Parts: sequence; structure tokens; C-alpha cells
Amino acid sequence: MNTCPWCTCWLHFLRLQASGLREKAEILEDERVEKTAAPGGAGEKSKHPPSAVYCGCHRWKLRSAEEKLANEEEAARFPRIKTLRANFTLPADGFYFFKFSLFFVMTCAGRAMAVLTSGGDAQGMNAAIRAVTRMGIYVGAKVYLIHEGYQGLVDGGDNIKLAHWHSVTDIIQLGGTVIGSARCKAFMTREGRVSAAFNLVKKGITNLCVCGGDGSLTGANIFRNEWSDLLDELVKKGRITDTMAKQHYNLNIVGLVGSIDNDFCGTDMTIGADSALHRIMEIIDAIMTTAQSHQRAFVLEVMGRHCGYLALVSALASGADWVFIPEAPPQEGWEDNMCARLKGSRTSGGSRLNIIIVAEGAIDINGKPISSNYIKDLVQERLGYDTRVTVLGHVQRGGIPSAFDRMLSSILGVEAVVALLEASPETPACVIGLSGNQAVRLPLVECVEMTKLVQTAMNEKRFDEAIKLRGGSFESNWNIYKSLAFHKPPQSKSNFSFAILNVGAPAAGMNSAVRSAVRSGLSHGHKVYGVNDGFLGLADGAVFEMEWHSVAGWTGQGSSLLGTKRTLPNSHLEKIVETITKFEISALLVIGGFEGYQGVLELYEARTHYDELCIPMVVIPATISNNVPGTFFSVGTDTAVNCSCDKIKQSASGTKRRVFVVETMGGYCGYLASATGIAVGADAAYIFEDPFNILDLKTNVEHLSEKMKKDVQRGLILRNEKCHENYTTDFIHKLYSSEGKNIFDCRVNVLGHLQQGGAPSPFDRNFGTKLGVKAIEWLSEKLTENYRQGRVFANSPETACVIGLNRKVVSFTPVTELKEITDFEHRMPKVEWWLKLRPMLKMLAKYQTSFNEYVPGEIEHVTQRSISIDSGF
Repeated sequence: MNTCPWCTCWLHFLRLQASGLREKAEILEDERVEKTAAPGGAGEKSKHPPSAVYCGCHRWKLRSAEEKLANEEEAARFPRIKTLRANFTLPADGFYFFKFSLFFVMTCAGRAMAVLTSGGDAQGMNAAIRAVTRMGIYVGAKVYLIHEGYQGLVDGGDNIKLAHWHSVTDIIQLGGTVIGSARCKAFMTREGRVSAAFNLVKKGITNLCVCGGDGSLTGANIFRNEWSDLLDELVKKGRITDTMAKQHYNLNIVGLVGSIDNDFCGTDMTIGADSALHRIMEIIDAIMTTAQSHQRAFVLEVMGRHCGYLALVSALASGADWVFIPEAPPQEGWEDNMCARLKGSRTSGGSRLNIIIVAEGAIDINGKPISSNYIKDLVQERLGYDTRVTVLGHVQRGGIPSAFDRMLSSILGVEAVVALLEASPETPACVIGLSGNQAVRLPLVECVEMTKLVQTAMNEKRFDEAIKLRGGSFESNWNIYKSLAFHKPPQSKSNFSFAILNVGAPAAGMNSAVRSAVRSGLSHGHKVYGVNDGFLGLADGAVFEMEWHSVAGWTGQGSSLLGTKRTLPNSHLEKIVETITKFEISALLVIGGFEGYQGVLELYEARTHYDELCIPMVVIPATISNNVPGTFFSVGTDTAVNCSCDKIKQSASGTKRRVFVVETMGGYCGYLASATGIAVGADAAYIFEDPFNILDLKTNVEHLSEKMKKDVQRGLILRNEKCHENYTTDFIHKLYSSEGKNIFDCRVNVLGHLQQGGAPSPFDRNFGTKLGVKAIEWLSEKLTENYRQGRVFANSPETACVIGLNRKVVSFTPVTELKEITDFEHRMPKVEWWLKLRPMLKMLAKYQTSFNEYVPGEIEHVTQRSISIDSGF
């Protein structure tokens, strides 16, 4: 389909018209436009018969009556979105008559909103500011940036500035907040809030987006509840008129949670938490090398005065020997237990170092603070180890945001604008949170009350309850850490043994999954075998027994320490069966990409010929391509996106009027290009799943050229390696170079296998660790269920599965079910959830695109039951 420039221009004209209206224009009917304004104008025979329809994505094609009906039925599925439709007729008088049902965008013209950041800064806030600003402008609203948080709102004046599209250019990769943040005592007073209300009314602002912690969001809710009284007071004082008060009778509030502590109940992750984990893990990885050299013990103090999330997850991701968190104070006599564990790791485990992580708010069972210096002195005095303390402090708030935080902030920022402009006086103030992979709207009051319950439980020393109130993911992290940190011999040995192998291309996080699987298996009393070089190694008998300390230090290692091959089992079935029989292997754990999934499917289908293959089998998806069906995320993908962000930023920095064409990996699957595109603020991302033609390329070049003529200094174009057979990276580079001549120059960069390397990100370490444990628990259950007459015989479809994260639930899906939804030719699922993020990528790059593809977040209530679900993060 060709881009219809007339449709885009007409929409722009309607926006200009609507922006002058004081009331929302829900419907513009019977607009008469001369024939010369339409395609196929005066003097030219129209190419559009009466049934032609201009669709909401501003692209034209002929539609039959049936297609139009289907279109209306599709729109009815999303009643909250008013979609743009245009019905064309060609009367005898030479005029086109149009009947437009203006969609959501058109109702936003003339409205004003503002965004501020408050409280402690967090990486990713700038990405949220960018998303809110650009989405607001995109839908036709005026957007103001409030500098210095609530202090700027109280002071007014130049602290409240009208933003334009380029006000937020090139800030997505910056840490901190470019509009500043301040803790404001004045806003806590009635007088301060009256001044804040006056400053908003002066600018015509009735929609406010606040990015901060629970204190900032609570203040915003108080401000909203008092709004009508504040306006009455301003009217009495003569500072505003009755008319102004009536025009601004309601204030809509939406919150974004910016907190590195991840201590806000209701959302899976808060803005900044993942980036803080990146800083912590970078330091732990660096400290481990020097600790190894000198056989030292290190005590690392991380932030978390009231919440132990950072300490717990960094301990899980690094394999720390001990962790102190405020939600789980150690019992009496912990000093003896800790020293015994540290000593045991060196004497029996052969370790040359010890890592102890302590949250700044750590306490003992009696509520007495546990300081990092106390722990250091204890280890030195009792064990004689050379022990050092490292207090990370505010370095955890600094640095560039991670790819996860950039994507999270962008998704939540866009949803915040939609929520603000859909709000009514009856709509309660909400927080935009993350539920699995989707933005959701959470009642602010419910979130704050649930968050306070955690602190109340801790104050009353109900620590088990406090851990549960932190959420299912937090509780799962705590239980997994305790099971993996120290080897407790099982009460009895089982009769089962299982083999672990890596299959496909290497992916960061594979080793974390192997480590957790080995230790979890040993804890269950099983015998654990490692297999070198995937299915080929299994066929060749490259099998060896693994012990607890065989996998010490594996969490921070990239690639695959077991070795991995792409070889599929079908051509080696006889030898694989021989190896399984020889080592009496009762179950298989395959950690890998599409080849791992396909290999297990082949083994399942070969069960009809080999009884030896009737054993439980499970696949942990581990690939940078994120193309394994049965899961929304694969181990290794997050690391690859972060690697791509860093390399692209290094290439593009310090340049003027330059466009970079960057090729990413991923095979036919465009997740890596799309996710990286959102995280770096790319101008376009070409992928196989979103077909494009030469006219699309031409439109993109012209679009970028127009931006380059103004304030934009650089452009980023991403191309998935197999997005098009003919439009290669070299072709796109030459096209942009030729069409952008005298406006910008062009460079090309192929990232290649750099995306597979490097240390795994905290997300991939944690994700791989949790999937490894859950996979072993599932295998143990299946082994017990299918043990008959002295042997394991598992031949049902439910005994060969892929473990995956589907929205926010870890589930096991039989490979036979996944076969029906797999595109084997292109090696990816037939339906991919992340494609719904593509319109956001285009909107934030200022492309006119279909808004009816955007599905707004639903309201989710925050209860103890809802937060008990383990999100997998």
C-alpha cells in the first residue's frame, strides 16, 4: 500500500481547525472539500470509486463492503478508542462529501498537560519525559515541562515551559532528569498548593503527570483532591475569575513510579531499578577479579533503607555468599552461621573470595542495625580474612539507563498520556505500572496503602508477611537465593539423573541457568550430568558428572561454558539413545534457542521408535533473537539489546547531520531491532514482520530529511538482518546517502556477533536462574509421576515442554502444541506479542501511524492476591 500524503495533510488541517475550538470536537460531519483537494483532483479522472476508503493509518486502498463491515466490527472490540474512518462518495456536483468520526487524537487538540519529576532521581526518567512530551504533542495537546519538581510548580514563572518536539531530542540515553528534581517543603503546605494551582490555571493545564516515588505520588493525589477548594480560594482572593475556575474545574493526575528501590506495590518494576542493578553488577564483577587475586572478602553496601530488592537480586545474580535485607533479619546466632558458611566455601568449595551484600537498612531480629563495618570487623576477627568494605552510594542512581528502563519508561509514558486524556472527573488518580509485558492502570490509593502495609508489617516484626506483601517475585527470589547460596545435602538420594545441554547459538545467561539447575538438582538428591556441545556431544558421549562447586562463579560468565552446537538430533538418534542408556539418564534439560525447541520436538516425535526417549524433557529458551515459541522473553535477549544500545550510542555520539544505518541480528525475527529501536529512539526499524516497499523507504528518507533541516543532528535507522531479500543494509545505506545528499551524510554499522558476547545483564542472570530452578522442580515432579515398575516411562505430550514467561506467569507448554503456532520456515512464532509496540516506535519518531492499533492499558486493582503472582522479573 502506498502512503497517501493527502490524507495526512487533511488530518493535519483538521488538527489545526480543532486546536482553535474551546470545546472538544467529537465529530466533524459533512465537511465539503473541493475536488481539487482530493487525489485525482480537477482535470484528472479519479482513481477512487465511490467505495474507496481512507483508513486510520493514513494509507489508502480499495475496500469492499465486507471489509468495511469487518473494520467496524474490529473497532467495536475496542470501544474506548474512537477510530478514524472516512466514507467517500462522488456526487454529480463535483464535490467530495466526507463524514469523519474523529478518533482519540482529534479530541485532544487544545488541551494542555504538564510533566514533572520529583523526589530522588532514577535512570529512565528522561525516557519517560520524552515519551510523555512527544505522545502529548502527537495527539495534539500542549505539553509543558515543569522544572525542579514541585518546587518549580510552586514557584511558577520560567520553571513551567512549553515544550516542542525537539525539546526532548537526544535525552533518552541520559541518566538523571534533565528537568531537575527537588524535595519541596512548600508544596506540603496549603499556601504552597494554592500557588501551584494558580500556576497551572495560568497556563491552562488540567492534566498532570508526576514521575517519582510513593511520597511524590501521594502529594499529587492530595493536590487533586483539594483542587476545587484551591480554585475557590483563588477566586475569593481575586487571582482568577469564576470563568477560569469553571474552565479548569477538574485536575487529572497520572503517576509514573520512578524509584531505584522497586519498592512500590502493584507494579512488577519501577523506573530506574534495572539500571541500578546494572551499576551494582558492574561493580561486583569488577570487585570479584581483585578479590580473587588477593583471596579477600568484600562487604558491599547497596541502597535500600526500607526495601531489600537491590540487595536480594544482586546477591542472586552474583551468587553472593550472604545477603542482609530489612525484610528478613537474620536469626540469633547469625554471626556463627555466616562465618561457618564463608569458611566452608573456601575449605570444601575451593573458593578464593567471599562476597557479602548488605542493604543500608539491614537489621537483626531485634531491630538493631547491621552495618557493613560491623560485618567487616566480624569476618576479620573470627576468620582472619583480609576484608574490605565498598559502599556504593549514589553511584547506583547514576550512569545511563539500561535498555529495559528506556523501554519501560517509553511504554509507561505513552500510556500515561492516553490515561490522562481519557480521564474524567469521576476517574480516580492512577499509577501506570507494568504487569508482565503490558502497561496497566493501578489505582493510586490502593498502591500506596499496600506499600504502607509492608512497612507496618516490618515495624511489627511480621517479617514473613512483609516478604509476601513485597510480591510473588520478591518472595520467589528470596526462596531461590536461600536454596542456591549454600549446599545442604539432601536427606536421601533419588534414583533419577538428568543431563543438561546447551543447543544453538550462545546467549548470555545460559550459564546462570545451568548453575541454578545443577544446584537445584543436587538439592533434590538427583545425579546431574553436563553435556558438552549440545546434541552432538550427547551423541558422542561427551557427558560428565557435575557437582555443587563445579558451577561456582558461573552467573557472571557470558557465552556457554558447556559448549553449544546447532546440530539437531534427528541424524544422531541411535547414538543419542545409546548415551541415554549408558548413563541411565532419566530426564533432559535443554537450554538454547530455536534449535533447542526443534530438537526436543524431534526427540518427542521419535518416541514411537525409541522407548529410551520416553523421559521428561524441557527447554529453557535462551537466544538473543527471542524467537522461541511459548515464551514472551528468552534468556540472553536483554543483554543483546543492551549491547546494541551501547554500540549504537558510541557510534552516533559527537556527530553532526549524520544518519547511521545499523544492522542487528535476529534472523527473521524483528524483536531485537524493534526493542533496540525503542530503547535508542530510532527513526525507523525495518523488520521482516512489518513489510515495507520502496515507497515506504522513500517516505522515511524524506521524513528524516525534513527533521535534519531543523534541530535534529543525527538519525538512527535499524535494519533486521533478514528483513528483506532485496533491500539489503548496503542498499538502504546507499539510498539514504543519495537522497540525503547536501542535508546529511550516512554511515553503516553491522553489529554482528558482538550482540552475543559480553557479561549477562542482571535481568538475564536473574531470569536464567529462576527458570533453571523452576525447570528442575517440574522435571522432578514429572519423574515421580511417570516412575513405574522400576523405570521412568513418560510418553504423554505434557512431558516434553518449553518453559516460558507468558505475560507474568511462568508456564510449561507442550512442544506439540507449539508446533501448530510455529513458522518453521522463518524460525519464529506465527504470532508475536511485541508487534503491538511498533506503533509506539513510529509515533515517538513523529510518523503518522494508526492509533487504532494501540491497545490502552486496563485498570487492575491492587490486592494481596494480585501481587502474589511471580512475574518472573
